[in-house]
Amino acid sequence: MLQRLFDAGEIYKDKQSGYYSVRQEQFLTDKERGQDGEFGPEWGQVEFREEENYYFKLSQYKDWLLRYTDNRRDAVIPDFRQTELRNAVERISDNRQSGSDLCISRPKSRLDWGIELPFDKDFVTYVWFDALTNYISFAGYDPKIDNYEKQPQEFRDRWTKETLQIIGKDILVPAHGIYWLIMLHAVGFPDHAMPQLLVHGWWNMSGAKMSKSAGNVIDPFVLADKYGAEALRYYLMSDIATGKDADFSEERLIERYNADLANSLGNLLSRTLNMLEKYTERKVKKPTATQITDDLNSGYRDLSREYQSLMTYNTSRALESVQSLVDIFNRFIDDRAPWKLAKSAASREELDEVLYDCTEFLRIIATLVSPVLPKAAHGIFDQLNWKMELSGKEERFSFKDAEWGGLPDGHIVGKPVPLFPRIETAG
Repeated sequence: MLQRLFDAGEIYKDKQSGYYSVRQEQFLTDKERGQDGEFGPEWGQVEFREEENYYFKLSQYKDWLLRYTDNRRDAVIPDFRQTELRNAVERISDNRQSGSDLCISRPKSRLDWGIELPFDKDFVTYVWFDALTNYISFAGYDPKIDNYEKQPQEFRDRWTKETLQIIGKDILVPAHGIYWLIMLHAVGFPDHAMPQLLVHGWWNMSGAKMSKSAGNVIDPFVLADKYGAEALRYYLMSDIATGKDADFSEERLIERYNADLANSLGNLLSRTLNMLEKYTERKVKKPTATQITDDLNSGYRDLSREYQSLMTYNTSRALESVQSLVDIFNRFIDDRAPWKLAKSAASREELDEVLYDCTEFLRIIATLVSPVLPKAAHGIFDQLNWKMELSGKEERFSFKDAEWGGLPDGHIVGKPVPLFPRIETAG
């Protein structure tokens, strides 16, 4: 790839002097200085340096990158990270002498462990071509072919317009949002083949980033042993908003588990199966289409679609939608009061409808939560006596089965077993 870009005049040799960020691997200009005239801590160690190296003509692609992010509103998610990227691109100077081009080499005299430049054996490549190109080389990209559409089928099957790269917020600018996208464009990737960037935040402790050197780290294995892997996974997936930071809290872990799982989902499962055992000898009766509560099913369908869409990139909101469904059905039971309906033979059909709705919902909710709570999802299916031949196997769950009405008339459910025992704390 470097040879192709060099032959095309995209890489040039130049001598540059100035203040250099060791962390960001780039020369800095006065526009990077703060109001106090100093370079901020985000640049790490800064030193004055004069050196001859090879440069990639990054600055000439500024307008393309701006057009690309204009045309693709979800190039970076969440959207405030795309705004952050655009602001950074706007600051790129069109003048290559400003330091906006990317230095991609180091002389062997001071860095001898890198990969030699194919067009100059006195230099090694560093950085980012040697690092970022691993994303496509592992997928089978052939660097000798400059036409993306003529790349091996194996590569194009793996690297599609749905390609999603997950990165931390600290490496969006400039590495992945600027360097990487421009590198791909320069070697012939069309806009539709650009990867979508999902940018996540940090887990903090009392507002400070977790760090081994600071010692404020959490051992997930200790927490999994203490609370169970499911409880820990649910907390980690539900309590941080995509793209933003969150403070880790063991107390919050317990709070979310008890509220969402023990008190809400676990309670819904227990009360539904208990009522089926008490009123119908654990047999569900499927109502006719006209009997099923229209607003209930309409609300389910909307929230289910929202969940499936959000699960791609925003698991916290996806799980919020699941919790909304559980809350709806707990309120539904309270409003319809099956224990009152059971007292009158005239209310038998309404009782059967309520119990079917709740049981069918539990069947569907097990599928929806299975990516985050696989053990619990199997537990729900086991108690519903559903797909028992696949018990414990991943293929037991599929979104195509998460459609209303799959539970057959006359289906016999199992007996309730506590699925989410409350986590009790001292005091």
